[in-house]
Amino acid sequence: MPEPIYFHGGKPGLKAGDLILPGMPNFVTGCPVCDAHKAGESHALEPVTKRQDRIYVTTDREYARFYASKYPKGDLYTVEPIGELVPSDEDHFPTWTAGSARVRGVYDVYVQLTTKQRATLLRRWERADREAAFARLSGEAANA
Repeated sequence: MPEPIYFHGGKPGLKAGDLILPGMPNFVTGCPVCDAHKAGESHALEPVTKRQDRIYVTTDREYARFYASKYPKGDLYTVEPIGELVPSDEDHFPTWTAGSARVRGVYDVYVQLTTKQRATLLRRWERADREAAFARLSGEAANA
């Protein structure tokens, strides 16, 4: 079975070999989400993550592209997670946290999603949320 490809979307300007570390300055000037997070607050577009001591990776390229698109001129990277991969329960996409990650390559620069791409991802997101809720309810009914 081939090794999975992990993606990380975010701050622009990283290159192959760079480390992505938790807590590393990832704020971009002029980014309202970044300004809120810098102040320790959530933003309507992105709440503060549960695991600020870890970084997030996913095997879902479009999900990672979404996070890259939230930065001004954000980039999408292929990465190699370093340390234990822990499944994340914050969203219902295949997502993990790791102690850090090494950039393997720059997959896409200055990621901007079209309205159609955002709508497609939103539909996938809603479907994933419904499926997770159904699975949770089914499990609760089986245990009752």
